[in-house]
Amino acid sequence: MRFMRQLGVILLVSAAGEMLRGLLPFPIPAGIYGFAIMFVCLCTGVIKLDHVEDAGDGLVDVMQVLLIPACVEVMSFWDELRSVLPVLIAASVVSTLAVLAATGKVSDIVIDAEERLKR
Repeated sequence: MRFMRQLGVILLVSAAGEMLRGLLPFPIPAGIYGFAIMFVCLCTGVIKLDHVEDAGDGLVDVMQVLLIPACVEVMSFWDELRSVLPVLIAASVVSTLAVLAATGKVSDIVIDAEERLKR
């Protein structure tokens, strides 16, 4: 029963994101609005982590299964994708390397800052 209540809270926040997307004229996906609402609610204490933690962990555990329909849909456009595949691969490699470099640099900065604070 606890899991269902937690899932209900998550679905309620998702529904609020859907409503915001319908009300606001910005081209932002409803999921982003939902994430922002959940973030604000968790930071302000309106929603306690205990109210969504177990259901959130369960959804993360099955995330791969939830993404299968999207992957299948992408494969249905294989003929259109084939012509731009080299560009997609290059963009994926470059963006992955950029994220790795940025993450490494930020990690170095944070570690250096922590070491300075310890002294």
